[in-house]
Amino acid sequence: MALAAVACSSLAQSAADAGSVAGSVAGPVLAKRLRVGLVLGGGGARGAAHVGVLEVLNELRVPVDCIAGTSMGALVAGAFAAGLPPDAMRRALAKADWNDLFQDDTAYPETNYRNKMLVQRYLPGLELGVGESGVVAPPGVLAGQKIKLFFNRLVRADLSERMIESLPLPVSIIATDIGTGERVVLRDGSLTQAMRASMSVPALMAPVLYRDRKLVDGGLVDNLPVREVRALCHPDVVIAVNVGSPLLAPEQIGSALSVSAQMINILTEQNVSQSMAELTPADIYIRPALEGITSGDFDRNADAVERGYQAAAALTAQLQTLSMQPDAYAAWTQALAGAQRKTAIVDAIDIVGPKLTDPQMVAQHISQRTGSLLDADALYRDLERVYGDGYYQSVDYTLLSERGRNILRVTPMEKPWGPDYLRFAVALESDRKNGSDFSLRAAYQRTALNRLGGQLLVNGQIGSEPGVDAEYYQPLDPRQNWFIEPSVHYASRSAPAYQNNRKVAEYDVSTVRLELAGGANLGSLGQVRLGVSNTLGRATLQTGSAVLADQSQQVQGSFASLDLDQLDRLYFPTHGWALHSRYFTSPERGYSKLDAQLQGSFSLERFVVSSQLAYTGSTRGALPVFDAASLGGFLKLSGYARGQLLGDDMRYGRVGVERILGNLPLGLRGDMRAGLALEAARMGTRYTETQRTGTLESATVYLGGETPLGPVYIGYGLASGHSSNVYLFLGVP
Repeated sequence: MALAAVACSSLAQSAADAGSVAGSVAGPVLAKRLRVGLVLGGGGARGAAHVGVLEVLNELRVPVDCIAGTSMGALVAGAFAAGLPPDAMRRALAKADWNDLFQDDTAYPETNYRNKMLVQRYLPGLELGVGESGVVAPPGVLAGQKIKLFFNRLVRADLSERMIESLPLPVSIIATDIGTGERVVLRDGSLTQAMRASMSVPALMAPVLYRDRKLVDGGLVDNLPVREVRALCHPDVVIAVNVGSPLLAPEQIGSALSVSAQMINILTEQNVSQSMAELTPADIYIRPALEGITSGDFDRNADAVERGYQAAAALTAQLQTLSMQPDAYAAWTQALAGAQRKTAIVDAIDIVGPKLTDPQMVAQHISQRTGSLLDADALYRDLERVYGDGYYQSVDYTLLSERGRNILRVTPMEKPWGPDYLRFAVALESDRKNGSDFSLRAAYQRTALNRLGGQLLVNGQIGSEPGVDAEYYQPLDPRQNWFIEPSVHYASRSAPAYQNNRKVAEYDVSTVRLELAGGANLGSLGQVRLGVSNTLGRATLQTGSAVLADQSQQVQGSFASLDLDQLDRLYFPTHGWALHSRYFTSPERGYSKLDAQLQGSFSLERFVVSSQLAYTGSTRGALPVFDAASLGGFLKLSGYARGQLLGDDMRYGRVGVERILGNLPLGLRGDMRAGLALEAARMGTRYTETQRTGTLESATVYLGGETPLGPVYIGYGLASGHSSNVYLFLGVP
């Protein structure tokens, strides 16, 4: 409304001076300025073309009296109505890491160490809730956490909460009530919430619970909201920009994913056809040529912007009839930009929402201090850490002004399908020497057992290495700096025994271990533990020659461990380092064991250099067979079979280089890589392969990448002594 007043005032003055309302320099002179309504349709990544259209409107000095948008059109409409100019919008889209935005997972270095251990053991995408109503799946593949914070950045919600009804330009955002199928028009309330709701593609992104409705992508009911913009400001001319995806050809439809995409395309095309029927000859219809750009090609946003620009520029003659004089348009753009907002001093921080856990669990991550200017970048990092705790579906914020005080309200929303979960992992491994192995891992996890965040995890595994274990994690303070953790573990595995590169025996190795540990969490850096352990271990010959003596003994002792992890990714890191170490001593059995592993990575353009050093051995006495050091297998002297070398006092080193071949598709993490690794090791005391002496060497070439089921490798290893092996691995190690 403010824009209309400013525009009318400027135009009245222009009419008095020139006897008419001036158009553009080259355009015709009009007796009256026509009211313009802008419609921005949905289309996923193709919607970046809207920015190019806005750039042309800006160059031609075409004002807009109201705007309506759906899906990606809602994002652009909301940002434009909030005062973000088209050139800034283009830069923001280009700067965004869309692959990261479509992954909810907290950046690995920012994840607390306990959750790092969970993602090492289970697939985060296979988390199911367990409640009184049975097993409940998450409402979408993505919760949309990073997408929502991106919207906050785009409209500078850190300066103040942007409310639709307070924007300088009337705007409507279209969403769909997934429960009733109704078209929902959002003309007031939180701008970023409305933008997020309108972009919630069903099944891909979780619906937004807003005003007692579950809202999803508005494209299902009104992908080109012409009718809405007419109702919003009764424009004389509607500029409608259609960026919708065309229907797939029959030969392109084969998978369940393509069938789902086609269903959505059919729904949107049907309602778009109805909207286009409402356009009149006086209206302007823009359909950018977006062939070759799909709704998921967010990395091609610059191309889409340019095509939108070209499509609008081709209609310059029609658009010029809507142009303003320079002075009047400058006043209009100034009103759209609004008053300059300044970073606010935070007077209080309020944490609202958690019902099952102590708010201090959230507060521990918030570095913002009262009495200081709001640091938006630090706040986003802090909210990412809160989300990384794993309790919440989303973590958002609002900056409110109440009685002259600025309140930073942090709103973590606990997972509605929690707090109890089922977790899963799968692994398939095949090598030329040992054949094929598989394992299926499943766990039942109970969280938020008390206000301090107590958790119970019960895990079972079937396949080549069956086992079961249970652990109870109990923090001792609200910030979870200290904890205790009792646990019980049982594992069984088949262990081959080799001599002279031939498998001569097969042993059954089983362990039962009881532990009580206490420790300290070191934030996202790592964890330190002290504890006592009681292990019953057994190694029994199953087939072949008795290369090793059967063993069965109970070992009691104490241990200390230090784990630090600053790699940037769990799999295929590009930089960072990690240290894992554990020292165990058993005075009763007269032996002590040290396990230590240090690894690091750094990148040089599209190459990643990595290295690893490891030691496993007894610092006193000798390691029992069931607790011995092991070498062989992929990137553990790859030329040898898994577990081919067994012994004590093992020293191992590896250096490797990987070439990044490309990124996996949107929504999947990681890179596709080709790698070369050179390895060397020495075994002080050999329990198997006793004839091999000196330094053992191996070279490995491989291809790898990360999939929804975990990492995948295909590799070939060649070791000293003419030992070689071929590998295929998929899943969670």
